[in-house]
Order: sequence, then structure tokens, then C-alpha cells
Amino acid sequence: MKAMARGGKRPYEKGRRGERELARLLGGERVPLSGAAGGGFSGDVRAFGLLWQSKWEADGFRRLYQWLETHDALALKADRKPWLVVMPIYTFLGLIEDVREGQDRGKTAAG
Repeated sequence: MKAMARGGKRPYEKGRRGERELARLLGGERVPLSGAAGGGFSGDVRAFGLLWQSKWEADGFRRLYQWLETHDALALKADRKPWLVVMPIYTFLGLIEDVREGQDRGKTAAG
């Protein structure tokens, strides 16, 4: 197991804990073997039709969190790379809920 080789049992368990928490928050499921098998098992969590990679660092991403203190979401772009969107998970879940409610209203109006 790669995680075991790089940091031992504690970081491995921390990563798995993060994957389970993310799956629960998103209403998804943790991918068996957490991406270690590759292929159809790459990634950590499946939810909303997407394959998610979970990263949990003790003091990582500090600058992102600082920017999010005064903004709802971030749009990030490196040269010659596509745009990325970063936001708190509850902001994301609120957007998903708004979309679902809008779809339900559309079905009701059409039906």
C-alpha cells in the first residue's frame, strides 16, 4: 500500500477517515481500495456522478482557506491549464440542492 510506505499507519487511517467523511457528506460511496487498484477503482469517492479525490493535510491549503474567509468560492487557473473551482462543501451542497429544487419545480410545472 503506497500510503503505508510513505507515512505509516496513522496517515493511512487519517486518509481513510477523510474518505469516509467525504462520502457521507456527499451522500456517495467510498471507492473500494481507495484508488490503489487503478482503472475503474481510481479515486476515493463516487458521488453526483463524479469521481472525487480526497486530500486531507494538517496545515495544508492555508492560502485557499484564507481567500475563502472573504469569498464564497474561488476560481483558480494555472497557465495552459483549465479553470478549477474551490468552495466550502456546504456551499457546494447548497448549489446542488438549489439545482434539484429547480428541476423539481420544472417537473411540477410541466406535469
